[in-house]
Order: sequence, then C-alpha cells, then structure tokens
Amino acid sequence: MSDFLAGLCIAILPFLALGLWLGRRTARPQNLGGLGTPVEHATFQTLHTASLAAPPLRAGLTEETARRSARRLRTLLGTDALCLTDREGVLTWDGVGGHHRAEIMERLAGPLDSGRGEAFPLTCDHADCPVRWAVVAPLTVDDRVHGALVACAPRESAVLVRAAGEVARWVSVQLELADLDQSRTKLIEAEIKALRAQISPHFIFNSLAVIASFVRTDPERARELLLEFADFTRYSFRRHGDFTTLADELHAIDHYLALVRARFGDRLAVTLQIAPEVLPVALPFLCLQPLVENAVKHGLEGKADTCHIQITAQDAGAEALVVIEDDGAGMDPVLLRRILAGEVSPSGGIGLSNVDDRLRQVYGDDYGLVIETAVGAGMKITTRVPKYQPGVHSAARVLPE
Repeated sequence: MSDFLAGLCIAILPFLALGLWLGRRTARPQNLGGLGTPVEHATFQTLHTASLAAPPLRAGLTEETARRSARRLRTLLGTDALCLTDREGVLTWDGVGGHHRAEIMERLAGPLDSGRGEAFPLTCDHADCPVRWAVVAPLTVDDRVHGALVACAPRESAVLVRAAGEVARWVSVQLELADLDQSRTKLIEAEIKALRAQISPHFIFNSLAVIASFVRTDPERARELLLEFADFTRYSFRRHGDFTTLADELHAIDHYLALVRARFGDRLAVTLQIAPEVLPVALPFLCLQPLVENAVKHGLEGKADTCHIQITAQDAGAEALVVIEDDGAGMDPVLLRRILAGEVSPSGGIGLSNVDDRLRQVYGDDYGLVIETAVGAGMKITTRVPKYQPGVHSAARVLPE
C-alpha cells in the first residue's frame, strides 16, 4: 500500500509542476479573487480540472467514462485534440481531427503491446486540419496495458510528450483505484455469500421442526413462527445492497430470536436497549445477526439454567456503539485470536472473522470487533459504527413496528 500511495503522490506532482509552469508563462498583475499570485492561480486551476476529470475514471475505462473525462484531460494538456482508447478501438475523441481515428489505431499496436509511449507525425489530406502530430501514452494498471491516451497537436513538442506521459500516469492511477473499488465490492459480495452459506442448516431444520410441532397443538402459533421464518430468510438472502440500517438488522435479529425462543423456551432470556436515534445508521449487511447467533450458541452451550443475552445500541456522538453480551461458556482467548486470524474455523467461528474482516474493510482497522472473553466467563462483543461514512449508504428503510 505504501508503494501505491507513493505512486499516487508522484502522479499528482506533474499537475503541480504544470500549474507552476502555466503560472510563470502567464504571470501578470491581475485580480485573482483572493487566490494569490498568478502561479498559485494556475496551480489551483490545474488541480481543479484534474479533480473534475477523476470521478468518471474511478468507474473504470468505458465509452461513457472516457467521454466524460476527455474534455478535462484535453484542457490539462492544452492540446487541439485528445482521444482515449482501450485495446479494441477509440472510446472517445475530443477536439478536432476526428478523421485520424483509423490512422492512430493502426499505430497503437506497438505501444499497447510494449507499454512504451510513442510520438509520430500524422498524414492528412485536409489542408485546414490543425492536427499534424500525435503522442501516444499507454494506460497501465498492474503491468497490464488497458488502453492509451493520445494527444494531438499542430507540431512536434518534447513538452507535450512528457506532459502526456504524466497525465496518462495519473489516469492509470484512477483506473487502478477503480480496480480496487471493484475488487473490494466483489470481496464483500463473496463474504456475504459465504456468510449466507454458513447460516446453519441445523438452525433451518430445527426451526422447521419446531414449527411443525405446533401445527396440530397450536396452529396459530405455528402460523406466527412460519411468518417469522419467512421474514428472516427473506432478509438474509435478499439480493440488493451491501449495506442495511441498524433498524432492519435488528428486525432480522428479532425474527431469529423468535424462532430460537420457540425451541428453547425459558432457557433463553434476551434484553434489548436501543437508542432510537441510532436506528437509521447504515452498516454492512448481516453484520450484527451473526454476532447474536454466536451469543446464542455459546450462551446455551453446556448450560442447564437460563442464558442471558443483552443487546445494546447507544448514541456515541459521531458513532453508534453496539454491544452484544452473553453469560455463557465463553472461549479461550488464544483460540479466539486464531479464529479471527483465519487460522481455524470451528462451528460458529466463521461468522466472527467474517464480520470483523468486513468492518475493517469498510471503516478501517480501528473499527474491528472488540471481544472480551474467557473460558466460563461469557463473551462481550463491542463494535463501533460511524454514523456517516463516505460510500456507505443504505436503500433500506426503517420498518414500522
């Protein structure tokens, strides 16, 4: 990651240099609205233009993203024309000289294969065409050439060759970030699928068995439990969204606990203390339910008397603080560390490591699970969720009581 950040910083430096160069070239007394010297003004304009070009590229290299960013990139280079290509053809052409598309694609084979830039004169039968020179700069991500940035100008220019190379490098950084975003999304989706696959077949079998046991003796109770089961499974296997709300996650937990209580009766006592102001907070999907399931499993394990589970969600300023605590069998801390490290995966352990990994991926390493436990001492799991986090949004709505 440090190499990547260093590359990102290096990629930004050319824009600062370009802004300084433009500022010196255009330096003259003027009213800049508080932006300072002409050099500072030019630097600001350069960075501002780069920032406007970045968002489309963060979605990857497509015809749409290329079209939306090309004008900004051409402004950065100050060229008469600019085109972005993938390995198959021109994605977009901005500026004059669009009739050179075919000629440029013919010359791209070498740079796309070697990953090295190239500059060459253009042949043109149009006497009034201002485009006579092209500079090709490959767009490379992880040593793979995805396409090229091609800048066109009236004449040969060593400055344009270097500037095009630096802008292409910056574009490549944006495409690398896009790849990272896509990889993160795929990883989260894969982990949610793994978590869904982990939903205990025994829990499903036992829930259906309990429902069946009430069919003759208490049909109304059986109907209620069947609805609880349907709502729980519908939520757990929904197909949209990586995030949900705390309210919806708690509703799913309530359905789960209703099925567990039907099986264990008075052996399970659950207390909830939820601050209403944290209910709309968005958090990763299926983030709390596995923790409650873990508390039920280890709380009831080896106990003949009642297992007590307490679930609290509190307002902690910029964060929501969620605590799930049981007075059950607990766990050896050494074994717990191995579970969270992915070294072992006993029954019930996959959920803990999965949730811990996803929280860290979304919010950073400071937001993993905090677990306090010892053999025979129960378990207390604490997690903090930022109320507002860029990229974390939920389409889920708070369901009525």
